[in-house]
Amino acid sequence: MIPVQFITHQTERYTYLESARLALEGGCRWIQLRMKDQPLNLVEATARKVQALCKEYDAIFIIDDYVELVQYLHADGVHLGLKDMPIKQAREQLGEEYLIGGTANTFDDIVYQQREGADYIGLGPFRHTTTKQKLSPLLGLEGYTTLMQRIRDEHITLPIVAIGGITRDDIPSLMKTGIQGIALSGSILRADNPINEMRCILETTY
Repeated sequence: MIPVQFITHQTERYTYLESARLALEGGCRWIQLRMKDQPLNLVEATARKVQALCKEYDAIFIIDDYVELVQYLHADGVHLGLKDMPIKQAREQLGEEYLIGGTANTFDDIVYQQREGADYIGLGPFRHTTTKQKLSPLLGLEGYTTLMQRIRDEHITLPIVAIGGITRDDIPSLMKTGIQGIALSGSILRADNPINEMRCILETTY
C-alpha cells in the first residue's frame, strides 16, 4: 500500500487536472480522481488527462465511484463510498485485476467492506473537511487509536488509510495508531507551494 494518496479537488486556484499534476510533481504516486456531481462526459475527459499524467509519473490511478468508466479506461481501480455501488457488485463486474477501495466510518463498516471484497479501506473523517459534503461522525485521533486496536484484536489485515482534513502536523500521531497510509487533498492545495508541501508530507510519512 502506497502510504500517501492524493484526492483531486477543484478550487478557485486549481482545476482537478492541475491538482493532480501538483501532487505528482511533489512525488505522490497514488491519485484518486474524485469529481462528485459532475457530468459524465466531463469526468471522462478529465480522467483521460489525469490517467495520462499518472502513466507519465508511474503512479496508480483510481477513479472515485464510476465503475464503468474504470473498466472502460482500464484505470488501476475504483474507490466506492458506502452509498455507491456495493463492492461485491463492482468486484463481479471488474474482476480481480482492479483495485477496489471502500469507505468506512465504524468498525462494522470495516468488517462489511472486507467481507464485500475491498482491497483497502479509507477510514474517516479524521476532522471536518470542506472537500466533502454530508460527513460521517468525526473520528479524531482517539477514534483511530480505538479502531486500529480493535482491528488488530480481530486480526483484520486490510490496509487502512486515514482521510479527512489531515494536515502534515497530524501525520506522526496518526501513523502511530497503526494505519498504513493517509489520503489528503485540501492541505496540499491550500499551501503556498503545493509541490513542496507534498514533498514535506512524503518525508514525514516515510
